[in-house]
This record gives sequence, structure tokens and C-alpha cells, in this order.
Amino acid sequence: MAQYYEGVGRRKRSTARVRSTKGSGAFVINTKTLEEYFPTERDNRTVTEPLGVLTGNRADYDISVLVKGGGVIGQADSVRMGLARAILK
Repeated sequence: MAQYYEGVGRRKRSTARVRSTKGSGAFVINTKTLEEYFPTERDNRTVTEPLGVLTGNRADYDISVLVKGGGVIGQADSVRMGLARAILK
């Protein structure tokens, strides 16, 4: 069983549970790819920023996210917060 790190992010009415594991760079949000769930460049950049800033490389980690509630921007911000907390662990 692969070891994972989990972080929870909240923003307004949105809550995201994020799991980070060593892997091949897959980013799955509610069974969809990152680009399918957040198609705009702004939201995509918001979500992936902690990976670029804290690790410098997105391709080394598999990210799995369960997010619910709120709107698109609130969900993007909650995923960002959860991802940052998972990486810090």
C-alpha cells in the first residue's frame, strides 16, 4: 500500500480532501482530470501553484481530490489550500 499525505482545504462553502502520493503526475478531481474539472487557465493555475512553489515539479506526484460545495472559484481555492497542506506534511 502506497503512503499518502492528506490535507483538507476550505474556502467559503467549499471543502476539499486532497491526497498526495509519489507517482507519475496524475491529477484527479472528483474522477475527472484537472483540465476537465477546471478548464480555465486561471483556475488551473490557482490549483497547481503549491506544487510549483513548494516542490518545483508537478510530474513527481499523483494528486487525488474530493471536493464539494461552493462555486468554481471557491472550489479552486479550497483545493489549493488542501494541496498545500498535504505537501507540507
